[in-house]
Amino acid sequence: MQELASMSALELVNNYKTKAISPVEIINSVFSKIDIYQPILNAFTLIDHDGALRDAKASEKRWLNNSPIGPLDGVPATIKDLIFVKGWPTRKGSRVTDPNISCMEDAPVTARLKEAGCILIGKTTTPEFGWKGVTDSGLSGTTLNPWNTKMTPGGSSGGAAVAAAVGMGALHVGTDGGGSIRIPASFTGVFGFKPTYGLVPAWPASPFGSLAHVGPITKTVADAAAMLTAISSFDSRDWQAQPSVDHDFSAHLGHSIKDLRIAYSPNLGYAKVNLEVETIISRQVQLFSELGAVVELADPGFHSPLEIFNMHWYAGAANLLQNFDSAEQELIDPGLVEIAREGTDISLIQYLASTNARNILAETMNAFHQKWDLLITPTLPTTAFPSNQAVPDPSTQKRWPDWTPFTYPFNLTQQPASSVPCGFTAAGLPVGLQIIGPKFSDKLVLRAAHAFESLCPFVMPDQDIVYLPHQ
Repeated sequence: MQELASMSALELVNNYKTKAISPVEIINSVFSKIDIYQPILNAFTLIDHDGALRDAKASEKRWLNNSPIGPLDGVPATIKDLIFVKGWPTRKGSRVTDPNISCMEDAPVTARLKEAGCILIGKTTTPEFGWKGVTDSGLSGTTLNPWNTKMTPGGSSGGAAVAAAVGMGALHVGTDGGGSIRIPASFTGVFGFKPTYGLVPAWPASPFGSLAHVGPITKTVADAAAMLTAISSFDSRDWQAQPSVDHDFSAHLGHSIKDLRIAYSPNLGYAKVNLEVETIISRQVQLFSELGAVVELADPGFHSPLEIFNMHWYAGAANLLQNFDSAEQELIDPGLVEIAREGTDISLIQYLASTNARNILAETMNAFHQKWDLLITPTLPTTAFPSNQAVPDPSTQKRWPDWTPFTYPFNLTQQPASSVPCGFTAAGLPVGLQIIGPKFSDKLVLRAAHAFESLCPFVMPDQDIVYLPHQ
């Protein structure tokens, strides 16, 4: 039988139905994985062994009685440590948070997973307040990439992506304010999906405003679709949440993508891309043609929106740090403090002008999608880089948006976007391909990703790879 902890969520549920395995066996297998990998990779900030085992025993009884409480009963899941879980502290990767204060209620995504029957095994690492594209913090230390433990897994949902890659749970909740689901998905070779803004309710609201999305990180597209079905239910605590209308994201997942009009943009017209990454992406894009889609080269037609994004991101950082006094700010990541100080210098007129520019960007993408059903780009212009660096090239780059030109534009436009594993470099590092659709075309993006996966199955690292002495 396939290694238990490596099974997908849907495989687990099918095996629970036939009584071939039990949730208790799975939880024990997952914690065996955690015992092996957590000391090396550092993906968790909190691990609740006793609570998970208690919930697994309860799930086992339900399956024996053929009475699961939901479609994901007994599936192990993790929550990024920016998100509330009742009874657990939320540290947000920061030394200025109180470890003795536990959340009084669940965030919407947490509540929906519990209602679906998931077993929460712990909280995954994040940089401080999820502010950057790598995963290290003064509180939790550095999270490492399982494909090469000298490299970063990316961020800010780095712990979630690492846990997904090595089987420390089947379903993983991430957040994405500028690429924070898709960046680590690309660097670790798993599937990451940023839904349309508001599709997955978020509460409490992010200090970074309407850039921030909540979504799944998984080993398969089908698992992400099943998870999205569970977590996309309306929650009135999020006043920007979308109504729950036809939110079965698994129903048409296997349908053909024949005759879809797909635009492939190798660089969005402005980005510099590593040659090996571009070669891999350009080759793999042709698989969509084999699946019957019409694929052509086309750029969306906008200039780099870096200045627009930075204006919003820095203002969000300033909004966040106004809650902490100078003594507390001494304990906070200096890079976050720096951009927050720049954010305080942004005038209201500048911010509103940037909001107008953001609207024009969204209008540009809307016009683009009148012709094209989907847009494909690299997820990132590079592969994972050393974990002691904040950027791949410190000589030309200062901050994380400088090396993520393909991800943050679609936070500004709030469109659904996924990172799909599509191959490896000669050095053995994963490369991600990004699929973007119009707002509310989440099902279409998932369907295209699932079709691609059928021709390019995703590969996960094994224990031997993690233990290799990397250069």
